[in-house]
This record gives sequence, structure tokens and C-alpha cells, in this order.
Amino acid sequence: MREHPLKSIVRLQKEGKAIGIYSACTANELVLRACMQRAKETDSVLLIEATANQVDQYGGYTGMKPKDFMKFVGELAVKEDISMDRIILGGDHLGPLTFTKYDEAKAMSEASELIRQFVLAGFTKIHIDTSMKVASDDPDVRLSDEVISRRGAELASVAETAYAELLKENPDAIHPVYIVGSEVPIPGGSQSKQDTGLQVTKVEDFKKTVATFEKSFHDHGLDEAWSHVIGVVVQPGVEEKDAGCTEYDRSKAVDLMASIKAYDNLVFEGHSTDYQTKIKLRELVEDGVGILKVGPGLTYAMREGLFALAYAEKEQYKDEPEKQSHFMEVLDEAMVKEPKYFAHHYYGTPAEIAFKRKFSFSDRCRYYLPQPEVEAAQAKLFANFKDGVPYGLLSQFMPIAYTKVREGKLNNDPVSLVKDRVINTVNEYLYASHQEEIKD
Repeated sequence: MREHPLKSIVRLQKEGKAIGIYSACTANELVLRACMQRAKETDSVLLIEATANQVDQYGGYTGMKPKDFMKFVGELAVKEDISMDRIILGGDHLGPLTFTKYDEAKAMSEASELIRQFVLAGFTKIHIDTSMKVASDDPDVRLSDEVISRRGAELASVAETAYAELLKENPDAIHPVYIVGSEVPIPGGSQSKQDTGLQVTKVEDFKKTVATFEKSFHDHGLDEAWSHVIGVVVQPGVEEKDAGCTEYDRSKAVDLMASIKAYDNLVFEGHSTDYQTKIKLRELVEDGVGILKVGPGLTYAMREGLFALAYAEKEQYKDEPEKQSHFMEVLDEAMVKEPKYFAHHYYGTPAEIAFKRKFSFSDRCRYYLPQPEVEAAQAKLFANFKDGVPYGLLSQFMPIAYTKVREGKLNNDPVSLVKDRVINTVNEYLYASHQEEIKD
């Protein structure tokens, strides 16, 4: 059976090569198409992950179950003319995340079915996240590594059973790889009013996490499964947040990064790497972070592209407002109407919150893009520029794209222009990861 492509990252890292991969944690069609386009152009492997919030056995907030998401990605791959053999699908934060209102038995039962469906659907990178408390846990006592790892091993056992079931219908199915860890940033970004600062994971805590998880896997008869654990989530000192990000400072993570060298089968997985500069991203990979997770950073770039078109539209149809899509206004109205996706992330005066709804780096507006009225406004915006954006407006609002259009490197149509804005961000990660060197 062929080796999982992500295992080559571990091997290359241990050979002293700064090779990693970025993980596109998004379900947005335009973003995924941009990532696919760039993967095809660079002949590189693409890693796409769906979170437990987005996709689950009940449909998540996208309305897709794991098999639906697999089909969705496959359809986009056809549009971008890229083979699914070049795409790795992963499940992010798989565990009791969305079932914490239940006691342990019920929460773990739901989490087990979640992981089972992901594996059966063909997802081959499984992030097992049991770091959160459930209703039956003492709210005043820290969740121990032993409890976290025991629950993690229970879910790994479910994944192994599901994989054995998958093999019966697809004998060529590749064995999934696993990511574990207990110092996992909250999905969706910080919800704190104040910037409380970040603490880099202590070496002793990282080592204890690995030892505890390995013991739990052994105790559950999962020694073979442990050989497929390739990464551990730690906090290297990075976080995306409302105002941008906490930038990586390698001097603060020297000891942590040195400690990974003692493990021949593991690399670090870095969450919330959004908005790091390409230099900082490369430093993370050089220091031992093999997987760079990015989500809001990609949809934020797409939002910039959409807004650039919307500003151009306002100029193009300044005297004919009835022809405008009013995309930005429709999006904001949808957010105000149903504030649940941003209410716990944006703080300040009404004016400050209004600004953040549009321009916050937390990019909570991404949750509202699938709403029918927002999709209709986007469709009208694109229709208004179906014949291209006039050069004067393109130069003003999308100057990088303008140059590419003039040089014949980019089509002057809305989809291509917005995808190109996302690709600018993707290129930062490709610069850092050298993932074109990862081969099957």
C-alpha cells in the first residue's frame, strides 16, 4: 500500500529539509477553486480540511455531511481540471467540539459517529481533538492529559474500525494519518475582549502529551494506529485575531522547536497561522512545523476581492444605483439580522463593531456568504462585470490583478480576479512550505 503523502513531510523534515504543507480550512467554493488552480499550476499536493463546525453527520453549518463535502470538492476539482489524486482531504477538530452540551457518554458517542463518517467518506487526515470539556466534566478543574488522551484513543479506535470497513469496498484506500495534541486553539479564533498574550507550549507539556497519548493508544490496542500519528498540535506563539495576528517569534520557541527533533515520526501542526508574513511562515516550517493551518486568511483575501469589485461597481454605476448589486450592504444587513456568528468575537462601540463586520481580520462575514440574499448579490455583482472591469477601475481597486491582466497572465472576469486575490495569499504559504516537493 502506498505511503500517505503527508508522511513524506515527516521524512523530509527529519532529513533536515524545510518542507511542509499549508492546510486550507474552508468550505468556500471560490477559495477552494483558487487553491486548486494554484496546486495545478505548481504541480503540488493540496490539503483541504473541513472542520467539525462546517461538516458533520447532521450537515454542520454548510449543510454538508462528510460524503457531501467529498462530492463537493470532487466537483470543484473537475472545474479546475485537477486530479483528486493531488488533493488530500482532512477533518479538523474532530471530537466532542459541537457536542459539549452532552455528558461524556453521549458526547463521545456523537463524536465517534462524526469520525466514523469522515473516515468512511475517504478523508485521510484526521485531527483528533478531545481538548474541550463536556457537560459532565468539572468546570473548575483542568481537563487532564489522561482524560484527553483516553478520549482521543477511543476515537482513534473508531477511525481504525471505519478504515477496515472502507477497505472492503475500496481495497486501494490509503490509511488515514492522525494529528493529536491538547494545546489546541479554539476553532474560529479568539473570543476574548482583551489580548491576554500567548504562552508557547512548554517542552515538558509537549513531551507529556506525546507520552500520554502513546500510552493511551497502547492501552487500547492501537500500537499500529500510533505509527500513523504524524503530528502534534502545539502553541508556537501564533494566533489570528480581530486586529491581525500574534506574529511568530522564533526566539521564544527555541526550546519547543528543538524538542521535536527527538521524535522520528512526528512534526508539529500549527493552527491559526493566518496573517503571518511569508518570512514568518517559512521560519515556522524551518523550525519544525510541518502543517500550517489557514482559514480566515484565505476567505479574508476573497472578501477583499469581492469588496474591490463592489467599490468598482459603485463607480461604474454611480448614476444608476438600481443596477448595483449593493453587495457590501446586503452582506452587512445579513450579519446584523443574525449576529450569532460575530457577537462573541467583535467588541466596541456600535461604530467600531460596524467597521469590524466589514474589515476585521477575524473575517466573521465568511459565515454569511452562503445565505441566499448574499449569494444573489454576489451573482449580480459578477454579472455586472461579465465583460470585464474597465482598466481604470481595475487599476484603482485591484492594481496587482491589473498588471497581470495587461501582461496577459490573468483573465479579466470576476471569478478569475477574485481567485487571483486568494492566490496572492496562497503564494505566501507556497513560499514557506515548498510543498511542490511532496510526492506520492
